[in-house]
Amino acid sequence: MAMDKYEAVFISTPTIGNLVPTVEFAHHLTRHDPRFSATLLIITVPERTIVNLYTKSLATAASHSQSHVNFIHLPTVQPPTPDQYQSSLGYTSLFIDKHKPHVKHAISTLASTTSVAALFVDMFTTSMIDIAQDLGIPCYLFFASPASFLGFMFHLPALDTQLAVAFVDSDSHSGFIVPKDSAVELIVPTFSKPLPPSMLPSHVLKRNKDGYFCFLENARRYTETIGIVVNTFLELEPHAIESLSISGLPPVYPVGPILDHAGASRWHPDGAQQQDSIMEWLDQQPPSSVVFLCFGSMGSLEGPQLREIAIGLERSGYRFLWSIREPRKGKLDLPGEYTSVEAVLPAGFLDRTAGLGIVCGWVQQVRVLSHQAIRGFVSHCGWNSILESVWHGVPIATWPVYAEQQMNAFELVKELGLGVEIRLDYREGSDLVVAEELERGLRRLMDGEDEVKAKVREMKSKSRMARMENGSSYKSLTSLIQEISSRMQGSEVKY
Repeated sequence: MAMDKYEAVFISTPTIGNLVPTVEFAHHLTRHDPRFSATLLIITVPERTIVNLYTKSLATAASHSQSHVNFIHLPTVQPPTPDQYQSSLGYTSLFIDKHKPHVKHAISTLASTTSVAALFVDMFTTSMIDIAQDLGIPCYLFFASPASFLGFMFHLPALDTQLAVAFVDSDSHSGFIVPKDSAVELIVPTFSKPLPPSMLPSHVLKRNKDGYFCFLENARRYTETIGIVVNTFLELEPHAIESLSISGLPPVYPVGPILDHAGASRWHPDGAQQQDSIMEWLDQQPPSSVVFLCFGSMGSLEGPQLREIAIGLERSGYRFLWSIREPRKGKLDLPGEYTSVEAVLPAGFLDRTAGLGIVCGWVQQVRVLSHQAIRGFVSHCGWNSILESVWHGVPIATWPVYAEQQMNAFELVKELGLGVEIRLDYREGSDLVVAEELERGLRRLMDGEDEVKAKVREMKSKSRMARMENGSSYKSLTSLIQEISSRMQGSEVKY
């Protein structure tokens, strides 16, 4: 008897932080159950060269492998005009929405030759739920951030009233709302402790801008999905995951950690030669002696902050590997590479620290974190980075920059005890983290906090067990697959 074949279709926000885990989950799904193949519908943002290099590399890799994951680059659309948006998220939401006719056509074409079992949207592509409903296809949410933040998004429509009543617009240039009472704390069920308002994402604190309304609209649509797949695991976020298992919400499937273990080495333009020299330098360092500083694919810091970091590093005396990126030039741009880092660092810093550390541009983060010389990680607290550090057992010192990273930092330090604090609420426009503040954080990361280090080692083991057969994430993925396949066997999908 022939085996049933199912196609899962994915549509992701066109950023590295969303695309990479989506691609890796598609591979994970098809490897777990041979009945499934997957197709990713790729949205191209012309201004984001690095993202486009990544998506082009996917199709090339797929054509040279036995992968059951395919890629369709959607036709280009006319981008929104500047008068139509106020923020990069506002632009992205409008841009995604313009692709709906192409998404519908692509799925309908696929459905003429195979059984489309599911459409997976992500946290900012929920407008594509309309396509699933039109075609009668079960729709799921793939959530690349933590379960704690998923709970915040579910809670945001209710929180909107509290934000309107208990907060006022700030007089500062930031445009952030501020609480009328400095003692205000927010109760979010997926956090076991009250959440200070300063931990909210910048788009939420700018309540009168389009980014906030994008958050709110996407959050409201999560309940229209049949189930939610989260890149986390039960042992890491037990409270958050348990609090999501309430009536009225779609079932949650924690299937992580889903990681790209190869990293960007296969496709990034600043590839092999510089990266190999970095790894050779790490090979020469004693085990557990180097602090690694890196602020993510969209993270960058201005010159005055870079100079404070340099002073703090030099004073600390620790061996270091420091990745710095030039700030983006426009709302839609990504950080770039400095032509000369000497110009933004204190005079003579590179000479004085020549035997102690390396300052570089883009770096293969996952490859660095896996190296035995790395003892600690000063991180922007993007969720992918947190999962990578947990997988490799490297403690984090928190320095959030954008997106939901302030909430991630809060969870990591205050709830899970898996990190040490440099700052929890840093963001663009914040007061500088001065050299002394960084130095104190580095000493806690590198020489102190034995309890944190022990917890990180324990969670490293649990992260790997979760993915093994009969582990919590393995069982959760099996349940998801059973749910999808039973729907296909029990009902007829209309196209």
